[in-house]
Amino acid sequence: MGKQEDFVLRVLEERDVRFVRLWFTDVLGFLKSVAIAPAELDSAFDEGIGFDGSAIEGFARVQESDMLAVPDPSTFQILPWRGDSPSTARMFCDIKMPDGSPSLADPRHVLKRQLAKAAEKGYAFYTHPEIEFYLFKDSPEAGTMPVPVDRSGYFDHTPQNTGTDFRRQTITMLESMGISVEFSHHEAGPGQQEIDLRYADALTTADNIMTFRTVVREVALGQGMWASFMPKPFTDQPGSGMHTHLSLFDGDRNAFYEEGAEHQLSETGRRFIAGLMHHAAEISAVTNQWVNSYKRLIGGGEAPQYVSWGHNNRSAMIRVPMYKPGKDQSARIEIRTIDPSCNPYLAYAVILAAGMKGVEEGYELPAESETDLARLSDKERRALGIKALPRNLFEAIQVAESSELVAETLGEHTFDFFLRNKRAEWDEYRTQVSAFERDRMLPVI
Repeated sequence: MGKQEDFVLRVLEERDVRFVRLWFTDVLGFLKSVAIAPAELDSAFDEGIGFDGSAIEGFARVQESDMLAVPDPSTFQILPWRGDSPSTARMFCDIKMPDGSPSLADPRHVLKRQLAKAAEKGYAFYTHPEIEFYLFKDSPEAGTMPVPVDRSGYFDHTPQNTGTDFRRQTITMLESMGISVEFSHHEAGPGQQEIDLRYADALTTADNIMTFRTVVREVALGQGMWASFMPKPFTDQPGSGMHTHLSLFDGDRNAFYEEGAEHQLSETGRRFIAGLMHHAAEISAVTNQWVNSYKRLIGGGEAPQYVSWGHNNRSAMIRVPMYKPGKDQSARIEIRTIDPSCNPYLAYAVILAAGMKGVEEGYELPAESETDLARLSDKERRALGIKALPRNLFEAIQVAESSELVAETLGEHTFDFFLRNKRAEWDEYRTQVSAFERDRMLPVI
């Protein structure tokens, strides 16, 4: 047993931990949890905890259902909302088969596999997400319109503001779990919040996002509210995105930085952007995986609708933030399509794969877009060679189905299940009669 395992076992005794929750996600990004007693942790580290993989979305067929959840001791943290004595802890798990080999359906393994490929080329992948979400006064009920907790707007500060108290408690809880927060503020929509996590390697970030979503919901429930990461809950209000800043490092060197280059952006950075743009439509089904995700993308505002990049152009899919002199380590790009309801392990895996494809194949970066593309006509966009992102989940599925890059990145099993699930979601959605149709047609037809 290694030092990390020994540390965990020591803390269990010192902090009076009575329950250890083992966390992992299914293919769609929903958190799964099983609680074990501290006495079982020795064998869990050595052998894992067995469970029925056929009961988890996308994990296994009935005839190959036996799987093992093996806790990662480096992810050990006390859960602050469960009390101090006795306390409860959590660890993320790697999912393995009975013979000890990694499960090909484990989203965490999908990302680890892609990170290992980048590491073979000498690169480490870092991410920094800006996570938006809405706070409602109560849990939603079918057929009713959710009520936001306030009517505030972007960066608003008001005395005794509900969102301010919520953000303060959430950030305190996150930081007690070792998750550093960079910024927090009220977003543009009523009840809409944004909390930005600090840079970390992509695997740590994905773990942190899963923890973040849980903490946000726990704090909201504790304050009599409901938190939702739905990309577009209101027709006439902004959607929630998860703009993510990306960078590659070659050892201690930021591979996206080149002194004197345009925007101080290196050839590697330019090719990485070109890869993201070239494969943008293919990876959309993963970065924007729900029917509702495309209501945000086609809804305008600061949500990108077209495959483009620009320097400080917030309508572009990829933004190159302004370079700060002497801050070459912070040189980065920002992808603005991704939303907070995705499976972060799969989303970061396909983003890295697309960017690295551009680096390895030497993709040429198209011309920069300096205008708001939504204001241009279709003819003007065609003349500029600007392509649209998928307009709905069906279009995204069609492109993803024929994508070698997505199939290779996700692996055959995950690729097959994911697309089967998305097709079923679309088929169910397109048969639904909406309130729009009833309101528009019943009075006149």
